[in-house]
Amino acid sequence: MEHPFIHNLDEKSLEDLQNIISDLNKKLTFAYRTGNQPLIHQLHMAIDSHRTAYNKKMDDLIKKQNLNIKIDVKK
Repeated sequence: MEHPFIHNLDEKSLEDLQNIISDLNKKLTFAYRTGNQPLIHQLHMAIDSHRTAYNKKMDDLIKKQNLNIKIDVKK
């Protein structure tokens, strides 16, 4: 579930998104330690929003580079 108040993540670079996700994970660890369930829920939604944007950018990057990612399992 994405956070309803987070918008315009398309403007962020991959590095920015990764840094934000890392920072949010640190905050999530703190929220779990304190047992703050509403904060945990909000952080999960924020992380999901940023991960979705990150994955979309990575998919676009792979498509641009025309990487042929086929794994041959025949032997």
